[in-house]
Amino acid sequence: MKHNRANQRLDAITIDTLIVGIDIAKYTHWARFVDYRGMEVGKAVEISNDRSGFDNIVSEINRICNSKFLNSKYNNVIVGMEPTGHYWKAIASYLIKQDIRVVGVNPYHTKTAKELDDNSQTKSDKKDALTIARLVKDGRYFDPYIPDGVYADLRELGNARIGMIKRRNAIKNNINAVLDEYFPEYETVFKCPLIGKASIQILKECPFPKYILETGADGILELVKQAVKKTVGINKISKLIEAAKVSVGVTEGLIGAKIKLKNLVEELELMNKQLSDIEAAMAESLDKTGYADKMLAIKGIGVVTAAALLGEIGDIRRFEDARQISRLAGYNLVEDSSGKNKSGTGISKRGRKILRSIMYLMAQSCIRHNTEFKQLYDYMRTREINPLKKKQALIVVAKKIITVLHVTITKEKQYTSDKVFGAVRKGMLAA
Repeated sequence: MKHNRANQRLDAITIDTLIVGIDIAKYTHWARFVDYRGMEVGKAVEISNDRSGFDNIVSEINRICNSKFLNSKYNNVIVGMEPTGHYWKAIASYLIKQDIRVVGVNPYHTKTAKELDDNSQTKSDKKDALTIARLVKDGRYFDPYIPDGVYADLRELGNARIGMIKRRNAIKNNINAVLDEYFPEYETVFKCPLIGKASIQILKECPFPKYILETGADGILELVKQAVKKTVGINKISKLIEAAKVSVGVTEGLIGAKIKLKNLVEELELMNKQLSDIEAAMAESLDKTGYADKMLAIKGIGVVTAAALLGEIGDIRRFEDARQISRLAGYNLVEDSSGKNKSGTGISKRGRKILRSIMYLMAQSCIRHNTEFKQLYDYMRTREINPLKKKQALIVVAKKIITVLHVTITKEKQYTSDKVFGAVRKGMLAA
């Protein structure tokens, strides 16, 4: 009989296995050692977050494995740690290069299990390291995925893009706040103040009513010509001047506000350029995976979305089933029931938040541009039995998209609209 994954993890813990639990921190990690029964071996070891500390933990592992004073001979080593944040990556990569197996332990499991030994909610790095080791002993661990090659590049580029978008949105909010205070009527002239070179040039040089009126129509036209070849119409300039005449904006502190706004606008321009560079690099890395053509053949999936998806999951061929990707994102369904009481079914949200967001945005794009996925979305929303809400239907579409991507890539098939659904689903959609 084929073992399930839980049994496979337990099978890896044998009588000759040394289990190391490491509690991760910024400057100093702590390690504890247990055998296959969970009995502690040796003493807790303090690990500095540098080459010396990493060498020290490897030396201690080798010392315990080769010790003549221990009852057991350890031929197998498993190191468990919580793969949260980024501090774990350096030591994990180092241990892996030393041919030591590194596994991950869910931080939630550590939090709930640490009271089992002493019935106390006390938290310390030493205590957590022992809890992690004993969770590994019980098979409650997973193999963390550390991307390499082009997928490592895509992961970093995707994270950089997300950080850049967050900072850019913050700057946009600051610019809008300044305009709301000093020239709230500006948006009646330029509906999208931060789009268009003409508007950007005005915001940098004469953003407030006082400066607009001093510059005049001819002066504003000259300013705009410095930024764009095709200037804005005189009617737009006249409307801007009229808005400046009746503005109710604040008139104090204009010099400081003007400098602040110009700096913000220039910072926004720089971020737009940096974001464009990141997306160009994502497109280049996507081509290197060899999957670009198959992914982009699906209407609704763009270059950036496809690159970001692969950055989160790595090589899609490493998954045996598309449901594994949905589970990785936290889109697997869970139900809370006891006896006759049953709650509604929902998604677990136990997974990669960024991946979940990418899949959701991908579904939104596909129902706008892809006939097949739009058809599935409409059916889920309007079916007679258990119609779904908008977000629920989008999640169904997202999981279907992943299934299609997994099949087309792993089986080396080209996307065709008539093969998106099977005969049963086609019958449902046609009804």
